[in-house]
Amino acid sequence: MSKKPKHELENNKLNKRLRHAVGDAINDFNMIENGDKIMVCLSGGKDSYALLDILRQLQASAPIEFSLVAVNLDQKQPGFPEHVLPEYLESIGVDYKIVEEDTYSTVKRVLEEGKTTCSLCSRLRRGILYRTAKELGCTKIALGHHRDDILATMFLNMFYGGKLKAMPPKLVSDNGEHIVIRPLAYVKEKDLIKYAELKQFPIIPCNLCGSQPNLQRQVIGDMLKDWDKRFPGRIESMFSALQNVVPSHLADTELFDFAGLQRGQTLKHGGDLAFDRENVPERFSDGLEDKDGNEIKIRPSERKVINILASRPKTDCRG
Repeated sequence: MSKKPKHELENNKLNKRLRHAVGDAINDFNMIENGDKIMVCLSGGKDSYALLDILRQLQASAPIEFSLVAVNLDQKQPGFPEHVLPEYLESIGVDYKIVEEDTYSTVKRVLEEGKTTCSLCSRLRRGILYRTAKELGCTKIALGHHRDDILATMFLNMFYGGKLKAMPPKLVSDNGEHIVIRPLAYVKEKDLIKYAELKQFPIIPCNLCGSQPNLQRQVIGDMLKDWDKRFPGRIESMFSALQNVVPSHLADTELFDFAGLQRGQTLKHGGDLAFDRENVPERFSDGLEDKDGNEIKIRPSERKVINILASRPKTDCRG
């Protein structure tokens, strides 16, 4: 038997790595449960295409049953290719709904020339998607934010908002009626870029904010890319920090009872250490892989949930 070409092996490793990263996030946060109807928000960008593609793969093999419906919000941006997403979704046989709302005109009318549009656009889009999820009877709303988006949000809140706050992998929606999930929470953006090229997704650019080169999020994104290039492992370590929060060593009196601290009291995370010695991050392994190309996990999950990466039991068809 002839060996598989190198590029095919690399593609298989990438696909397996993404499946496992998404599966791990789903398991760790119990994102998907039996009987769920998941609304996958599809923007036409690489991230949401990859999200839908990987969830479909898991849906085909998972030991639980859940359904998917892709939803795109057509914001009536000038030149938006309305045919691209319906043609793609019909070609792969996915249930979908295109919601038409002219938020573009609203944003342009309300905001002054030169102001960034992302905040208002996001709020308008969020309300429409919540309404649509309710109309469709969906139990979960899946968004395509990845690991780098989560870290960028943390730095945006630190630098410009004065908060230690990121983008959670799972949360209750603003109106309290939905669970929002981010199954790509453990996925690296550079892997999504490679995956989009491999799958040749019909990418649709967002022209609404494409002319805003000085967006704060873009500046933060460039900073993270620079760090990732110059300091391998730093991004992994920072994301691991989001999963290893030590309230007693911060300064939020709502999270830790500093006023009631007494002599002789033993703190869960130790005493007055200014800097912890270096350890291998618990969730990540700085790119280490096993022989099958899977990222090595240092800490096994202790949560008792159904493993979505497990194979679906075979049915006995002998009657």
